[in-house]
Amino acid sequence: MNEVIRVGQLTVEFFATGTETGGHADIFEVRVPEGAKVPVAHHHVEVDELVYVLEGTLTYTLGGVAHTLVAGQQLFAPKGVEHHFANLHAGTARFLSVLTPATIGPKFFREVGELLAAGGPPDPAKVGAVMRKHGLVPSPPRA
Repeated sequence: MNEVIRVGQLTVEFFATGTETGGHADIFEVRVPEGAKVPVAHHHVEVDELVYVLEGTLTYTLGGVAHTLVAGQQLFAPKGVEHHFANLHAGTARFLSVLTPATIGPKFFREVGELLAAGGPPDPAKVGAVMRKHGLVPSPPRA
């Protein structure tokens, strides 16, 4: 059975984790309602990410360059390169994400989801600590 995790306004459904792939990949779908609050810009220390849009339109910023992706288009975010996504368009966007190697996984999304479900605005220091614990480095706020 696939695991579905709520992370604020996002829904993350895992299809395969490092347990099933021998540590090679985490594979999951993210559903992003229009205008949803999304994770801060960040980069991965050891993980490459491929995103493939399944439905809707996703704005994916990679290395400071915004890309408008529609269903059937993909983008590769190598480790160490800052990236961020948003749904700035009408309707829900859905994308498939493949992370390799499988070092982030469902535990990261569960922990961030718990912080966001606690009510009130999330504590950026706590969210940042969870991100760093799982190999994600939040980018400094833009002036």
